Parts: sequence; C-alpha cells; structure tokens
Amino acid sequence: MRIMSLDVGSQTIGVAVSDLFGWTAQGVETIRHTTREKDFVRLRHLADEYNVEEFVIGMPLNMNGTKGMRAEQTEKFAEALAAAFPDIPYHFWDERLTTVMAQRQLIEADVSRKKRKKVIDKMAAVVILEGYLQHLSFKNRG
Repeated sequence: MRIMSLDVGSQTIGVAVSDLFGWTAQGVETIRHTTREKDFVRLRHLADEYNVEEFVIGMPLNMNGTKGMRAEQTEKFAEALAAAFPDIPYHFWDERLTTVMAQRQLIEADVSRKKRKKVIDKMAAVVILEGYLQHLSFKNRG
C-alpha cells in the first residue's frame, strides 16, 4: 500500500510517496498552485501512477498546538481533496518544524540555497511522511 503525503502551502504543494512496504518516503515533486482543479488533476495523475491508497496532509499547527489561519486553509483544502478523491481517505499529520528539518537535511547534503528553494516543499512532504510511517510502524508493533 502506498501513501502520499502533501505539504500544502499558499503557493505550492510538496508531494512525497511511500515505497510499497510503507518503510520509506521519497520526494516526488513540488506542484505550483495554479487552480485547484489543475492541482487536483496533477494529484490524480500522481495518485494513479503510484497506486496511492491514502493521503497524509501536513497540518500546520502553531507551536502551542492551536490552529491558525494556515491550518484552517489546510482543512478547506482537505475538504476539497476528499470531494475530488472520494476513493482515497486522508489523515492529518502535525507538520510543525518539518520545513526546518528538511532545510537542515538539505544544508547537510550541501545543496545550494537556490536548489534548496526549489525542493524544500517536496522535502517537507518527505519529513511529514517519514513521521507518519514511523507512527504506523510503532502502532503496528504494539
């Protein structure tokens, strides 16, 4: 079963998918927002290509755990996603500090600032999915 994670921002959607066993996460692409319809057409193509059975959407909570404007926008995105993809369930995953973690990984890999800017959202989706997969692994063990 493959899971797709989405890091939904105001201008982009970072996309990552799990391997078939649900052990690892790979960055797929960063979708530049045009219209919601076009975004969903691209997501449908990717979901079909990777045989996705579940979405994980990064929930941008405030540092104190409360929901702000970005979280409300993400919830609206999720409602539209559910309507466009009734066959694929979705879950939220706390994405606090995922961009910071992705940034650190890219810096450690000596990726230039210009290249980091192009892939940061995709890498944040990887971090979100890694956290979710780890959660599933622990949940299934005990």
